Amino acid sequence: MATAEEIERRVEQADTARSAKRSAAAQQVGALAQRRAAIAEQLADIEDQLGDVLAAAQEVMDMDELARFTDVPAADLTRWLAARKPARGKRKRPAAGVANDTSRGPSTAKTATARPTSTPPAPAGTDDADVPVRVPAEVA
Repeated sequence: MATAEEIERRVEQADTARSAKRSAAAQQVGALAQRRAAIAEQLADIEDQLGDVLAAAQEVMDMDELARFTDVPAADLTRWLAARKPARGKRKRPAAGVANDTSRGPSTAKTATARPTSTPPAPAGTDDADVPVRVPAEVA
């Protein structure tokens, strides 16, 4: 029967071998993931360039004709053209006082200065019985 010291040595030996394999696997996965990310970025850049060139080429030929000349399937050309990001111009900023731009979805950033705006009270003597009252929501 093995002694306590022998058992401890065997466990440490097994753990060392397993730990080395785990470390090697993690390092290999990390290196490959970094390589993949770099290649994916290059591919995205190339596809952006393809989309721009295809858009310009449409002025002189259609995608079927270009496909015949290049032996690139028309479906691929059309897909790259459709995925093309339009050239960015200057973005218009919303006018002061515009409170809710829902086109971008909810913001996840929280700021201490964000406060709901309130509607000024109606002038005295007006009949607002049918007008809905705006109640500011609590900002969490």
